[in-house]
Amino acid sequence: MGILSSLYTGTSGMAAQGEALSVYADNIANATTTGFKVSRPEFQDVIAKSLKGYAGGNQIGRGVKLGAVNSIFSQGSVLQTESPTDISITGDGFFTINGIDGQSFTRNGTFHFDKEGKLITADNYRVMGFQADENGKMTSKMGDISVDRTVIPAKKTDEVKLFANLDLRSDKALTFDPNRPDQTSHFGTGVTIYDSAGTAHACTLYFNRTDDGAWTWRAMVKGDETTAGGKNLIEGGKGKLIFDTDGRLKEQIIEKSSFSFNKGAVPEQEVRFNFGNDKKNGGMGLELTQYGTNSEAYKNSQDGYTAGSLVGMTINDDGTLASSYTNGQNFNIAQLALAKFENPEGLFKAGQNRFKESRLSGMASLGAPQSGGRGRLASKTVESSTTDIANEFINLIQAQRNFQANTKVISTSDEMLQEVLNLKRN
Repeated sequence: MGILSSLYTGTSGMAAQGEALSVYADNIANATTTGFKVSRPEFQDVIAKSLKGYAGGNQIGRGVKLGAVNSIFSQGSVLQTESPTDISITGDGFFTINGIDGQSFTRNGTFHFDKEGKLITADNYRVMGFQADENGKMTSKMGDISVDRTVIPAKKTDEVKLFANLDLRSDKALTFDPNRPDQTSHFGTGVTIYDSAGTAHACTLYFNRTDDGAWTWRAMVKGDETTAGGKNLIEGGKGKLIFDTDGRLKEQIIEKSSFSFNKGAVPEQEVRFNFGNDKKNGGMGLELTQYGTNSEAYKNSQDGYTAGSLVGMTINDDGTLASSYTNGQNFNIAQLALAKFENPEGLFKAGQNRFKESRLSGMASLGAPQSGGRGRLASKTVESSTTDIANEFINLIQAQRNFQANTKVISTSDEMLQEVLNLKRN
């Protein structure tokens, strides 16, 4: 009898709307959950009876069922915070984390460091990324992001670069005297170099014009800072500079470059003095010039430094985590890895703001932020929930009205059945 089937139809409607109510309630409950994505219930009709078989048409439905609950991966608002380890994703992708149940994925970027220096979530899941080598260059090796180098050792100076102009008008008859270097040189400029123990030493470069287009340079350090001792300056480096008629550096010749600092430093430390790309080696010869203007140093740099302690960290838009030290050095530690899926709606919710791979989602494709369609990252920000309270209230009202309508179907069917029972009594 159709009346009996209508009871089951109404019951299926009540059950489906009850499940939908749970979905909307979950969305509302997570309105302030960082990185939460709202879900949407999707209904399907149920066909149970056909009046004319497979001829088509003339079919009676038998209610409704909840066919799927899909997460909607729209972009949440980005909110400012004060923590440098809070990170938001703008665009596609998931953070990759690792824990007791293996690898999982999340949009919640509220991270912090534990006592071992590992970057973790609030539930102690370790954040994963591409590791940097000892020189700070990123590799393809995946691992837990960890700050292991709270102290970096000293590095001796291997190279000094100097960009300057030497005055073409200088008197080439001036003879250099190491006891009176300031008075017997055409130009002098200072640089700082570091020995193997990280001790800084003041090194002065003196230049003398010896002929047309020819100069001699000398690198001098204090004698009491070397194994030779004494109060006079000690020559550690010497060379020649050859210029063409246009005032460009044609060739640079190093005759000597060795420093033996005291107090336990490595003896005979070689320091390469680089005056730019000369023409002999295919360069333009414009870093060090010889023009008819006053001698002047434009820029100098060297690659050594003293030991340093960790003072801070920064996270760039490309996900690179860099550490800063008291000696002014910065080193790349790792790069956050973002996972991309062909079907993110097919991911399995694992709780704790986490997702797991499933057959429907496909395998994760790991890569760097801003590559392969992945989003960009921003430090000191978090992605808010995508729950729209007003919209969810509308959904609640609709679910409530639909539920009430289905109860009306049941009560009406019951009244009709009562009339059938009353036939016997009459």
